[in-house]
Amino acid sequence: MKIIKKYFPDLSPIQISQFEQLEDLYKEWNSQINVISRKDIDELYIRHVLHSLGIAKVQEFEPNSKVLDIGTGGGFPGIPLAILFPESSFYLVDSIGKKIKVVNEVAKALNLENLKAEHQRAEKVKDEFDFIVSRAVTNMNDFVKWTKKKIRKKSNHKLPNGILYLKGGDLTEELIAFPKATIYDLPSFFEEEFFETKKVVHIPLKYKP
Repeated sequence: MKIIKKYFPDLSPIQISQFEQLEDLYKEWNSQINVISRKDIDELYIRHVLHSLGIAKVQEFEPNSKVLDIGTGGGFPGIPLAILFPESSFYLVDSIGKKIKVVNEVAKALNLENLKAEHQRAEKVKDEFDFIVSRAVTNMNDFVKWTKKKIRKKSNHKLPNGILYLKGGDLTEELIAFPKATIYDLPSFFEEEFFETKKVVHIPLKYKP
């Protein structure tokens, strides 16, 4: 938890309490439904919570923003972002129902009223959002296809509406088809070794009715 305060020193007492509860909640649920690998559960705050919050270092969400988390798994990056931005609304979807059960139970325990999670395929989501976030669920070509007609027309942020995608490694080839993509290296924000090759990719997407 110290590491979250290190990079986000202005958290409210409620936010600090919510972040502090994550470890016990995930350890409890992970013993029943495996949503985080055994080796990662002990590194929860660096490998999952802080990694998710890398998106916030690239773009802070304005009040009344709508954010879609595709392939959320156990609730990352959606749950940490929902804690950090209580005035924005987050919709988390995953095609695996038992993972969404964990997300809903964690969100309920934290009293996260700005978060909704459903067992749903990305293609079936009909709403429009300022940003669509995810942690490397598939290659970028397929991910962009899933996001069709899901972007709000009006942009209220520093970055244009679109995708904020957490990914690692060399993305040169994967992003050839997306010349407007911008890569933000997470070592610019976080000094821990885990983030050495980690990035946030922003791809602006046009509104399509």
